[in-house]
Amino acid sequence: MTTQIFTPPRDILTELEPAAEQLLNRHLGMAKEWFPHDYIPYSMGRDFDKDPWTPDQPRISGVAQIAFEVNLLTEDNLPSYHREIYRMFGAGDGAWINWANRWTAEEGRHAIVLRDYLIVTRNIDPIALERGRMNQLQTAYDHDDGGNVLRGLAYVAFQELATRISHRNTGRYSSDPVADKIMTRIASDENLHMVFYRDMLSEAMKLEPSAAVHAIADEITDFQMPGSGMVNFIRKAAQMAKAGIYDLRVHHDEVIWPLLKHWGVFEAENLSPSAEARREELRVFLTNLDDQASRYEAKRALTLERETAHA
Repeated sequence: MTTQIFTPPRDILTELEPAAEQLLNRHLGMAKEWFPHDYIPYSMGRDFDKDPWTPDQPRISGVAQIAFEVNLLTEDNLPSYHREIYRMFGAGDGAWINWANRWTAEEGRHAIVLRDYLIVTRNIDPIALERGRMNQLQTAYDHDDGGNVLRGLAYVAFQELATRISHRNTGRYSSDPVADKIMTRIASDENLHMVFYRDMLSEAMKLEPSAAVHAIADEITDFQMPGSGMVNFIRKAAQMAKAGIYDLRVHHDEVIWPLLKHWGVFEAENLSPSAEARREELRVFLTNLDDQASRYEAKRALTLERETAHA
């Protein structure tokens, strides 16, 4: 594929500031106040010094445990994400930084409610969970091109939608009504966050369509979930994919294409020659990704059939 760095001028932030203020105000009008303590069954709690955790205590399955751990450790890395958002939008007192601070405050609740649920219900080893948190925060997270505003907007739009779906599917897979309620609540927040970033990039496409196409294509072809730095992430992601919580088909059908259609990436006109070429490369990439997803689905179905036959 053609690799080209396409960085629009930093003053695009200034040009987009009115839209950022409008979308922030819309978000504030739509967001619902909620409290993590309302979602936790504290009556199930027991002192760990008197009754230590043992592997027989969790009520949720092994894959659900893994999915909750991945989702929580992803949320735990909020300090790194705030740094990246701050770096992308810059300092100041305007709508951009007000959004970054509001987003950070809302995201912080997700880790609170997830950790409280897992610890109170004893659905995961608290020592292993804390060690995972320490490792994740020390590994941190850095976006490869955090200075590119449009690429940053593309990434967070894809990431928020992917996280929303992962959280929601984790809740359903858990077969625990309490967990499902928590994940539904978190997913609602993630959806509003995605909508802000999605619509900001829509505004950016009006100003810099060629640069936006480059940014979107770059993020799709290089996309990694923010939890990719955690220990054994590839193995854990594979188990989540096998369970259907988040796999290539979900990524292709439910994350990438809905946003591409919303932005009208393949309908955009008057692009630069390099943006036209990048868009065609993206089209080929998506065809290959669709083929990979189909092969994986067929392999998973065959594996399940064999496992059922030998059960």
